[in-house]
Amino acid sequence: MLASLTLTACSGDSDEPSDEPAGDDDVAAEGAEITLWLAGGDTPQELRDYLIDTFAAENPGSTLTIEEVGWGDLVTRLTTALPDAANTPDVVEIGNTQSPTFTTVGAFRDLSGIYDELGGSDLLQSFVEVGSVDGKQYALPYYFGSRYMFYRKDIWTAAGLEVPTTLGEFADAVAQLKTDTQSGFAMGGQDWRNGISWVFAHGGELATVDGDTWTSTLSDPKTIEGLEAWQSIYQTASNIPATERDVAYWDFLNDGTDGAAPAAATIMAPGWARWSLGDLTTNDAGEEVRDGMADTNKWGIFGLPGVDGGLAPVFAGGSNIAISAQSQNPELAENLLRIIFSEDYQTMLGQNGLGPGNTQYTSSLGDDEFAQTMMDTAAASKLTPAAPGWAAVEAAFVYEELFQKIAEGGDVAALAAEYDDIITPMLNG
Repeated sequence: MLASLTLTACSGDSDEPSDEPAGDDDVAAEGAEITLWLAGGDTPQELRDYLIDTFAAENPGSTLTIEEVGWGDLVTRLTTALPDAANTPDVVEIGNTQSPTFTTVGAFRDLSGIYDELGGSDLLQSFVEVGSVDGKQYALPYYFGSRYMFYRKDIWTAAGLEVPTTLGEFADAVAQLKTDTQSGFAMGGQDWRNGISWVFAHGGELATVDGDTWTSTLSDPKTIEGLEAWQSIYQTASNIPATERDVAYWDFLNDGTDGAAPAAATIMAPGWARWSLGDLTTNDAGEEVRDGMADTNKWGIFGLPGVDGGLAPVFAGGSNIAISAQSQNPELAENLLRIIFSEDYQTMLGQNGLGPGNTQYTSSLGDDEFAQTMMDTAAASKLTPAAPGWAAVEAAFVYEELFQKIAEGGDVAALAAEYDDIITPMLNG
């Protein structure tokens, strides 16, 4: 599937990004309709409406259409649509880990000419790097979200437990909190995006690069140590089946609607999960919603601690945004990026719990413990390998398969060797 994108996107001069830097606006763009693909439901409707209205006001005669594409379908749909000039979206949101697959085959427009205008060095550089090739920027950071631990402080306190300061203390605490009906730490067996934090905490890596050649490093002793630690905590603290992934963990942490006890004492999730947690209340529209963990005696958060203290390097979630190289309205697409990277929109991202791609505006996240923990854990976070074939690895659910086998008690060293052989050629594909 991804190979077809490579062939199509590189098959002729018309499919290559322009050699001229983007940003030449001497000729005003004619009125047209452009399309923005947003991945999943992370961008709130209020922000979508702002983009549509502001784009129309700043580009008379032109309109913006926003389409939502599910995360599970995104790579497949982009692979088909991006090379097709007649059907490509003009602007696309893409997972930060998926960016290298598309940037390396010329699927996105060169944004180097407007990079400084959109934020330049103030943009989150780890996200810029995975969207760059040979010093040129093709996909820029849209938003970031760092993972941390949400916990039921009342349950921890009743058990005589305090916030752990090391990864070992965390493992002991959540094992103690597990019962037949309650996970001490709720995590599905296929949940590698959270699970790789244990690899990073032990100093392991998923892959390394030598020149242009990537190699999967699951068999590295430090990586194995991290995977074994994750296996242990899954088996001693979680009641979630080994076959589960992408679970709405907050549902396990909240009280049941019938007053039943929560099904978990602790979860790991991005910061924006806060607004799916807390006690039920009614908003101004008369809708029943969660209160964002308002009761600080009942709810709490902390960063995943490292092996020897401090913060473990968790996997940084979030997205990049790019213009299709096949867009028929590149000037209008660039105008949309100017709105997205404006102070107003970046501030709105932060106010909605999404880390702004421009670090100048992280103060919009607030100054409470949620914002501070998000920024601290983001500063210590890591990304998955920026390998050309990483999106193919994700699309094939290879890591889900590996982590399920580990969760089910498989021999970690043997599985690591087996999956190194599977993943290495995919990374370079």
